[in-house]
Amino acid sequence: MAGSYNRVILVGNLTRDPEIKYTQSGKGVTKFSLAVNNPRNKEETTFVDIVAWDKLGETCNKYLKKGSNTLVEGRLVIRSYDDKDGNKRKATEVVIDNMQMLGSRPDGAGSGDYAGGGSSSYGGGSAPSGGGGNDFQDTLDDEIPF
Repeated sequence: MAGSYNRVILVGNLTRDPEIKYTQSGKGVTKFSLAVNNPRNKEETTFVDIVAWDKLGETCNKYLKKGSNTLVEGRLVIRSYDDKDGNKRKATEVVIDNMQMLGSRPDGAGSGDYAGGGSSSYGGGSAPSGGGGNDFQDTLDDEIPF
C-alpha cells in the first residue's frame, strides 16, 4: 500500500494580527490568516487560516503583526463542527509546526523588542532560548545586513 504525506508550505502576508486563546488545560492556541498571492495571476489571492499551538503560537502572537511577510510550514487539517445554530460546518486550516519571519524589522522596534528578521525561524513548537543573556538576539543582529 502506498504511503501518504500531508505537508504545506506557504509564504504570504498576515491579514490581521494573531489572536491567542487558551484551552481549559492551559494550552495556548494562536490563529491568524495569510494572504497568499498566485505568482501566475497577480489578481488571484488565497486566504488561508493558520493555527499555531503552545510556544510557537505564543511566539507568533508576540512577533507577528498584520501585514507581516511570513513563511509557515505545517499540515492541512479539515475539521467538522456544529455552529451556534446547530448547522454542520467544515473548517480548513493549516496547523503549523514551523514559522519563519521574512523581511526586516518593523519601524520602531528596539533591539530587544523583535526577534524577527531575514533568517529567524521557530519550529518544533518552541521558541529559541538564549540561556541567561540575550545570545539569540546578538546572533540575530550579526546576521541582519543592516
